[in-house]
Amino acid sequence: MKAHEIRDLNKDELEKKITELKEELFNLRFQHAINQLDNPMRLKSVKKDIARTMTVLREIELKAHKI
Repeated sequence: MKAHEIRDLNKDELEKKITELKEELFNLRFQHAINQLDNPMRLKSVKKDIARTMTVLREIELKAHKI
């Protein structure tokens, strides 16, 4: 997911997306632990998506607080 795609979402959608990504990361870690993970690079990309989403959410919170 690209940063400009994330910036198009509102606060509620961002929070929902973070929850979904964290669930996906948990499932990927579980699959990795039992050696059933097909693409281990997916772990890295999901972590980066979580970070991007949290960064955009924080930017929105700071803008709302500043006004």
